[in-house]
Amino acid sequence: MAFGEYIVYVDESGDHSLESIDPQYPVFVLSFCIFRKVSYAERVVPEIQKFKFAHFGHDSVVLHEHAIRRQLQPFIFLKSEEKRAVFMQQLNAIVEAAPMTIIAAVIRKDALVQRYSRPNNPYAIALLFCIERLFAFLRSANASGATHIVVECRGKKEDAALELEFRRIRDGANRWGRLDGLELVFADKKSNLAGLQLADLTARPIGLHVLRPEQNNRAYQIIEKKFHRSPDGSADGWGFKVFP
Repeated sequence: MAFGEYIVYVDESGDHSLESIDPQYPVFVLSFCIFRKVSYAERVVPEIQKFKFAHFGHDSVVLHEHAIRRQLQPFIFLKSEEKRAVFMQQLNAIVEAAPMTIIAAVIRKDALVQRYSRPNNPYAIALLFCIERLFAFLRSANASGATHIVVECRGKKEDAALELEFRRIRDGANRWGRLDGLELVFADKKSNLAGLQLADLTARPIGLHVLRPEQNNRAYQIIEKKFHRSPDGSADGWGFKVFP
């Protein structure tokens, strides 16, 4: 099968355990960031590299939302309010300008265990929602060829479980039937992929919006504009799904 014109990068926020639910963050978020390969290679990657050169002098730094938020190395310079303001303004501008479409699922783990006596794994639920909507997006775009879905390695056991669940969904356990053309790719945690870093930057702001919609959330305001939408402009159920 020929390669398709789209590439998808995936990241998560929160853990998918139902045994110990953090009351401060009782959600699991999965974010699919979809790019046309041409736009990704010609616009997204160069912009992120230029950003890294400007702030670090090299492009080996991985932009990680947790480290940025906590101002951990190599982001310790963000403790300076002035430097942090410039950094965040430029980073937000990159995300805002990025030619990507987002499909995200948020699983409210606290509500899940209250509603179901034997709930399914939150990752599996979110993955199903996102893959179904990704397929709908690709179909509406008349896309053909293989579409690779890139995820970060999490561990041998976790990766094996994810691949098994992905194949189960792709081979027919979904609303559409068999989804030929979707392929899962595992990227090493040390991989410096711009797409994975953008996906990482989107996941937590989406989760925070669901938990505290009244709270000011500049990142979500940018992300919200990029959700895949229905013909009448609605993101609910198309590019954004909260369950239950």
